[in-house]
Amino acid sequence: MSLSLTLACLWALAATIVALLPYRRQFPPGIALLVAAPFLIGFIALEHGVVWMLLALAGFVSMFRRPLWFLGRRALGLDRPGTPDPAEPQRSDPP
Repeated sequence: MSLSLTLACLWALAATIVALLPYRRQFPPGIALLVAAPFLIGFIALEHGVVWMLLALAGFVSMFRRPLWFLGRRALGLDRPGTPDPAEPQRSDPP
């Protein structure tokens, strides 16, 4: 197996182990994995081509869908602190 695919397998194992950690301990290693992923996906593209890069990208997006969703909404200005989420049902207090 090539170096890039071996590193991708190790990255997937590391991401799985991080997911098993308690929620508060997931952030530092999760951020490191999130930053390392584009470089790893680019390395896979260089060694194996676009098809393997798209497969690696699909795996990355599937594992980090919630953080990517949050960062995307934040980048578009849709998720400002203190504003209610329109998808959440609003509670009304009885009179």
